[in-house]
Amino acid sequence: MTASQPRTRAQRTEDSRARILDAAVGCLTAGGYSGATTLTIQAAAGVSRGRLLHHFPSRDRLLVAAAQYLAVKRVQDTEDRVLHLLGDDGNITEGWGRVDRVVELLWETFHEPHFWAAVELWTAARANPEIAEALLPEERRLGSVIRASIGRMFGEPHASHPRFRQLRDLLLTSMRGTALTYTFDPRDPAGDPMVAQWKDLARVLLAP
Repeated sequence: MTASQPRTRAQRTEDSRARILDAAVGCLTAGGYSGATTLTIQAAAGVSRGRLLHHFPSRDRLLVAAAQYLAVKRVQDTEDRVLHLLGDDGNITEGWGRVDRVVELLWETFHEPHFWAAVELWTAARANPEIAEALLPEERRLGSVIRASIGRMFGEPHASHPRFRQLRDLLLTSMRGTALTYTFDPRDPAGDPMVAQWKDLARVLLAP
């Protein structure tokens, strides 16, 4: 499509939806669940209220969609970054170097906006059945995407190791729990002593 050609209706619709989702994540991260009102999101996205309601009639479902939208994108970005750092064929880093790097980069994702947006929604879901109902299938879908992505990042032969699933699940749950402590004790994530423990855990579980 050249610069002189007008954008199609479908393209304009998709653009406005993306702006709304981006704005919702920004509001959710900056102001928490209570601060991410439809008026705040509408103003940040620069769309009319009619346009916002056309895409997302429910505020809670909008916030769930926004958090998952960003999370899926960040998962793919992280995977692309890992594979790029390790080389186009994914096998340049030898020995445990690949495992160490994946652990480090995976830990970084727990300090990005999509994680904190998700935390806001998880907390709100405890007392809000509508959020819980909308969140459950989306979290299950996202979990499947994340698990598959982690397998590709670790690569072979690690991903086929009998205890790889155990390592993957332990890393995800432990990193999530550790990251939550940063809400009241902010510090440099790269210097967290748990990083060395996660690397050591990987060596133990993935040993030949």
